[in-house]
Amino acid sequence: MAKSPYPNLILLLLLLLRFPFSSSTIPLGSVLYASGSNQSWSSPNFTFSVSFLPSSSPNSFLAAVSFAGKIPTWSTGSVDSRGSLRLSSSGSLRLTNGSNATVWDSGTDGLGVVLASIEDSGNLRLLDNQSNPVWSSFDHPTDTIVQLQNFTAGKVLRSGNYSFQLERRGNLTLKWNNSTTYWSQGLNSSFSSNLSSPSLALQTNGVVLMFDSTLSGGTETIYSDDYGEGSNTFRFLKLDDDGNLRIYSSASRNSGPLSPHWSALANQCLVYGYCGNFGICSYNDTTPVCLCPSRNFDLVDVSDRRKGCKRKVELNDCSGNATMLDLGNTRLVADSSDPNSEVFFAGSSPCRSNCLVSTTCLASVSLSDGSGNCWQKQRGSFFTGYQSSSVPSTSYVKVCGPVLPNQPLVGTKGDGNNSKVHLWIVAVALVGGLLGLALVCGGAAAETIQSLELCRLTTLCLSNTEAILDKRLGEDQTVDMEQVKRMVQTSFWCTQEQPLQRPTMGKVVQMIEGITAINKPPRPKTLNEVSFSGSSGSTSHASILVASGPTRSSSSSATRSFQTMGITSSSTKIGQGSLLGS
Repeated sequence: MAKSPYPNLILLLLLLLRFPFSSSTIPLGSVLYASGSNQSWSSPNFTFSVSFLPSSSPNSFLAAVSFAGKIPTWSTGSVDSRGSLRLSSSGSLRLTNGSNATVWDSGTDGLGVVLASIEDSGNLRLLDNQSNPVWSSFDHPTDTIVQLQNFTAGKVLRSGNYSFQLERRGNLTLKWNNSTTYWSQGLNSSFSSNLSSPSLALQTNGVVLMFDSTLSGGTETIYSDDYGEGSNTFRFLKLDDDGNLRIYSSASRNSGPLSPHWSALANQCLVYGYCGNFGICSYNDTTPVCLCPSRNFDLVDVSDRRKGCKRKVELNDCSGNATMLDLGNTRLVADSSDPNSEVFFAGSSPCRSNCLVSTTCLASVSLSDGSGNCWQKQRGSFFTGYQSSSVPSTSYVKVCGPVLPNQPLVGTKGDGNNSKVHLWIVAVALVGGLLGLALVCGGAAAETIQSLELCRLTTLCLSNTEAILDKRLGEDQTVDMEQVKRMVQTSFWCTQEQPLQRPTMGKVVQMIEGITAINKPPRPKTLNEVSFSGSSGSTSHASILVASGPTRSSSSSATRSFQTMGITSSSTKIGQGSLLGS
C-alpha cells in the first residue's frame, strides 16, 4: 500500500475523531453586551464560552473565548461598558465600543456565513450553509493554544512585546520586539532541513508533539511535569505577559484551579526585556523583582517596575564628571545583532576604563567565562540586566557622578554562610537521597508490592521531611526545614521514570536555592502501570535537539527523547540574542 504523503494530517484527524467535539450554534443577529451580566454563548458542555470578561484596564471589558468562564483562551480586544460583540446579518463577527466604532472585525462580510458555533474544544467558528468553516479562532490564535489545537508554522502567539512561533525549520522560538530571540528549541539537524509544513499540538496527556510529513507519528518536544496524570485534566499552552511560555493544567474541565506545570525559562530573569530599559532583574526570595542599577536612576513608572528606569542626569549633562557604576555578580543582556554593540579582548580594568573614556559607550561587561572578552554597549540602544550570586561577571554602567549605590541587589538565599543549611549538607543529602531512591526504585521494578512501598515512602518524605533528617545535624547548626523539603522534592524529580521529566543540573541548583518553584512530583507507578520503552504503542518518536544540558536516552536505542528544561546555557546559540557576562 502506498504511503500517504500527509501522515501528520491523518494523525491529527484521527486524534480529533478520537476526541469528538460537539458545538452550540449562534444565529445571525446574535449580540453580547459588555455590560450584560451573565451573557454568554456557551459550548454544549459549558467548558468554553464566548463572553465579556473584566480587562486589566479599569472600566474596560475583554471580548473572549474563555475556559470555565474565567480564563481567556482567545480574545479580540477590550471595549468600555457600552461595547458589544455582534454576529451581523452580513456574516461578520464585529466588536464595537460605546461610540459604535469598530475595534475588531472577522472580515467575513459577504462570504456566505449563515451561523457561528462554539465547540467543546474551545474553537469559535463561522460556518456557511454547507457547515464549512469560513473563519475559526483556532486559525487566528492570540496568546493561547488549547488541547489538540493545530498550531502551524507561520502562526504567532503574542503578548505585549513578546511573541512565540514555530519556524518552518522546526524551531520553537520566543522573541522580544519581533527581533531578539531569547529562547529557542529545535529538532535534530537531520530533520531541520527537510521539514515541509510543521505543526504543533498539545496532547491531552501533557506532551507537546510536532507533526510534519517527514516525521513518522510526530516528535515529542515538551513534557508537562504532570505528564499522564488525571483522566479529566485540561491543559493549555500560554504566552504570558511576562514573556514566558507555560503549560497550565486544571484538575477539572469545568472549574478546577489552574497551576503551571512547565515553563520555557525556569529563571524568569532570563526573559529578555523583562525589567525594561536599564532595568536589573534580581530575586526577592523566590520572586523576581525589577530594580534600577543605582540611585542615579529613577523608575519610569513607580506603579509598574517592569517599565524600566531612566537617568536622573543624562550623560550629555554630566559636565565632565562621568564615572562608572560597578555592578558585581551582574550580566547585561543584549542583542548581538545590535550595531551599537561590540566585543573585544580586554581585562576587567581596561574593559571598565575604555568605556569611561569613550564618548559613545553606555556600559561594558567583563566576561568571566575564560574568553578574555569585554563587551561594550553604545548609545542609542536598549539594554537590561540580571543580577544573582551565581553570576561571576561584573558589569559597568556609565553615570554622572557621584555614584549613588543601591542596597545590595543580590539576595542571600542559599549564599554560602548566610544559608541556614550549608551547601555541603544539601549536596550530601541530595546525593544520599538519590542513591536511596535508586535502590528503592530498583526493587520497585521487580515487585508490585515494592512499588507500593515506594509510593508510601514518597508520601512520607514529602509530608514529613523532619522524619528523614539526621538528628545530629541539629547539634551544631540551625536547619532550615523549608530548604530540606526543597531538597527532597528535587530528589524525586531527579529520579522520574521519563527522562524528559528529570531536571538539568542548572535547574536542580535553582530548585534547591528556591529560585524556581517546585511542583508536586507525579506519584511512582506500580509495576502494571510501568510502560517500558517501545511497548506502549506503535507510534515512533524521532530524536530532537538538546538546547541545553546533556542528552539523555531511553533504554531502547530506537526511542530517544531530549528536552530543554528552561535553562539556557551560556554555550547555547540563541538566535540573535546573547546573554553577556555569564
